[in-house]
Amino acid sequence: MSVQEIEVVVVGGGQAGIAMSEHLGDRKVPHVVLERNRIAERWRSERWDSLVTNGPVWHDRFPGLEFTGLDPEDFASKEQVAEYLATYAEKIGAPVRCGVEVTSVRKHAGRRGFRVRTSEGDFDARYVVAATGPFQRPVVPPIVPEDAGLVQLHSSAYRNPAQLPEGAVLVVGSGSSGVQIADELRASGRQVYLSVGPHDRPPRSYRGHDFVWWLGVLGKWEASAPPQGAEHVTIAVSGAHGGHTVDFRALAERGITLVGRTESFDAGTMRFASDLRDNIALGDANYLSLLDEADAYVERNGLDLPEEPQARVLGAYPESVTDPVLELDLAAAGITSVLWATGFTADYDWLEVDAFGDDGRPRHQRGVSSEPGVYFMGLPWQSRRGSSFIWGAWHDAKYVADQISIQRGYMEHNDSNPRPSHAQG
Repeated sequence: MSVQEIEVVVVGGGQAGIAMSEHLGDRKVPHVVLERNRIAERWRSERWDSLVTNGPVWHDRFPGLEFTGLDPEDFASKEQVAEYLATYAEKIGAPVRCGVEVTSVRKHAGRRGFRVRTSEGDFDARYVVAATGPFQRPVVPPIVPEDAGLVQLHSSAYRNPAQLPEGAVLVVGSGSSGVQIADELRASGRQVYLSVGPHDRPPRSYRGHDFVWWLGVLGKWEASAPPQGAEHVTIAVSGAHGGHTVDFRALAERGITLVGRTESFDAGTMRFASDLRDNIALGDANYLSLLDEADAYVERNGLDLPEEPQARVLGAYPESVTDPVLELDLAAAGITSVLWATGFTADYDWLEVDAFGDDGRPRHQRGVSSEPGVYFMGLPWQSRRGSSFIWGAWHDAKYVADQISIQRGYMEHNDSNPRPSHAQG
């Protein structure tokens, strides 16, 4: 099979790859987008059935297309997001090839460009964009052995309550996924224990505006780096049921037992850290600080927005917080399943270039890697706090496409203006 030559290979057909294709297309840069499954496959097959976006559709979309059939303040389902991205790819004429898996990318020896090996033949590319995003390899802490007699699922494999055997469920993780899944399981009649770690807890809405609006006008989406030590702090926010502020007190009132961070397992007993109260308190402080900043913004700018004093009423701690469970005999508690809502890590084993640190993370500046000619797209905090969102990926892709265009300009100048030879005859 002959090698196909192309200027840019974009690996990944999700929101990052589609955004990248639009900006490359606008600059007339020849490229191809290789997707091993379908466009936006992770939205289709690696999310639970009832998932909706965490941001309203007026905000989390590409600039060139609105979601059809939804009001601006609605939260799109996972199927609607996947169809939106597929429709957008068709709209911009993105050259996406589905069913093509990239198996390796290697730098050419002694010349420019890269050999991209795929399940459908090889490509020679001047530039490669890794747009596979941050949600590649599910992370399950090595706490409970596989032979412990429990069903263990990562949130990416969970679909609905009927998937789990009868019995109580321990959900580990208090970000958006963990909170929404725990709430769904409880609503289905299950006894649920929710392991709560450190988290940010923004209000879903305040004084008539969604929190995404407040983060926008307060300049928080443009933050270039997370606070020191907060790189992996989860955000507890939900678009479920029309969107609501996550309140761990309310979850406890609905019958969910809150426990601290999951630490260890031995002989059928799970042990939890004594940090539950601190984690709840820090989440409350984060919540109240955003209200303070919003109030100050309203006063400073003379905005006519309704006051909302009840938003500051938090209520007493539930018993599970004041008298926390530190050890739990899972069998005695009737727990038959553990659901790990513990996030993901990247998987770049196929990208065999000098673009990674000792920790395996990409070395890059706003997506421009330490390996000339290789670029990253879709990374958390790639250029700003909003980089992981659909709209954030679009803005990051614009910058990366600009950098590729700049490099192409340098190479075109070199090719059209060869240096004179100084060799002695």
